[in-house]
Amino acid sequence: MAHILVIDDEPMIGDAIARTLTAAGHRTTQATDGRRALDRLRAEPADLVLTDLVMPEQDGIETIMALRQLFPGLPVIAMSGAAGNAGLYLEVARQLGVRRTLPKPFDAPTLLRAIDETLERVSDREASPVPAP
Repeated sequence: MAHILVIDDEPMIGDAIARTLTAAGHRTTQATDGRRALDRLRAEPADLVLTDLVMPEQDGIETIMALRQLFPGLPVIAMSGAAGNAGLYLEVARQLGVRRTLPKPFDAPTLLRAIDETLERVSDREASPVPAP
């Protein structure tokens, strides 16, 4: 299965997501903000990043912009439960090119479906033949 980097500043949420993904056969690494996440990705690449948007140090929007520059092909799913502003944050993330968005709270089947669909799209695109020039 995939190696997924989970970025969330709330340890209980990050742990719950990691447990769900691990139970589904994925390997996870966790970070509590964007700076730590970028350090972890430099040390050990991931197949997908699942990031919260409202975090201290480096928020999810800044993190997504950095990921686009440093790891342009890396698929990203953004999640947010920012009281009253989650929709706005998620829309900004979509404009920055994330593959999926998840408003918090979400359940395990919704999370796993988003992960599976995102990874499937990436592998389908990699398997597609490139037309000759």
